[in-house]
Amino acid sequence: MILRLAIGSLRARGLTVAMTLLAIGLSVALFLGVEKMRTGAKASFADTISGTDLIVGARSGSVQLLLYSVFRIGNATNNVTWASYKDIAAQPEVEWIIPISLGDSHRQFRVMGTTAEFFERYKYRQGRGLELSEGAFFTDLFDTVIGADVAATLGYSVDDPIVVAHGIASFTEHKDQPFRVSGILKKTGTPVDRTVIASMEAIEAIHVDWQNGAQIPGQSTPVDVIRQMELTPKAVTAALIGVESPLQTFALQRQINEYPEEPLLAILPGVALQELWAIVGVAETALLGVSAMVVVTALIGMMATIFSSLNERRREMAIFRAMGARPSTIVGLLVLEAVLTAAAGAILGVLLLYCGLTIAQPMIDNAFGLWLPIEALSLRELWVLFGVVVAGAIVSLVPAVRAYRLSLADGMMVRT
Repeated sequence: MILRLAIGSLRARGLTVAMTLLAIGLSVALFLGVEKMRTGAKASFADTISGTDLIVGARSGSVQLLLYSVFRIGNATNNVTWASYKDIAAQPEVEWIIPISLGDSHRQFRVMGTTAEFFERYKYRQGRGLELSEGAFFTDLFDTVIGADVAATLGYSVDDPIVVAHGIASFTEHKDQPFRVSGILKKTGTPVDRTVIASMEAIEAIHVDWQNGAQIPGQSTPVDVIRQMELTPKAVTAALIGVESPLQTFALQRQINEYPEEPLLAILPGVALQELWAIVGVAETALLGVSAMVVVTALIGMMATIFSSLNERRREMAIFRAMGARPSTIVGLLVLEAVLTAAAGAILGVLLLYCGLTIAQPMIDNAFGLWLPIEALSLRELWVLFGVVVAGAIVSLVPAVRAYRLSLADGMMVRT
């Protein structure tokens, strides 16, 4: 009986209830959307590099090593000598190892020297590999493969020339040894998109006439001569390692960290990513707080709507009382109306969320490399919806208590 009365009352105030439903639905969709963005960003963040067991570099901090080797942020404190790199590569626990050489740039994009095996071994988003959108991988000493963002920002296509600058934000360029774009990678949503990738030998080639960070005055070796030279690197910035067995990871890490020839650091990418997320994760807490306040504001708006309708419903309440309805019935009616409104608003919010995800998912993935999976609500999100309904019932208690305190005589009084 009371359910029928509540539904009839909500229908009678259709426009007001619809606006309240929309406010709650939008706020719930926003809150759940922020939650999806938060979990999606965290997952994409953790999936920046997968399948790599260890990252090795000069001894510094784990976050710093992760930042410059994976995210191309900052610079290494020192390099790893080629002899140490070869020594680590010869360890029986090492299944594969890929060198990384950083330090040069091209129009604010980092240039990374590596081997062709990098394109095979580098994995992201739980095992996805790098793919070309056009062109081919290295076929010549001065070939380079560029990320999707580099190509889009600078308008490059296959066979376009690239002149690498010495250092970061440097005006000194290796104009005498230009590169050629041999391939363009598909967008990955990782720092690879913003990287110009060349071979280790090419990085050595453009520095043949350089010493101590500066070009040797008056010296310019012809390209034909450079091609005939032994271009074995003298040092690398970092290295990505895959081990034979996961059980050997910690033993190899300890062995590298205690390497006697020079101070080295080996880190677990997953652990370092968690440390980095703990640093930058303050923003997600603030964002969740803002979206939670939006939900609270919508609930307060619902309470205000109930309050404003009480004056119009004074006679209705009085008639219920005159017909023998108990005060608890009046309270129950108003609380049930609020619960139905909050529940319907929560359901509307979920529908808006999934409609928005369906439309925005490919665009967000293409623009930011952020993958937002369309999947069932998590237990945490279901608790959020339950909390919205309970909060709706709680905020309705204030106007409900006021309603049942209205006296019968006051309710039947004709005001002029």
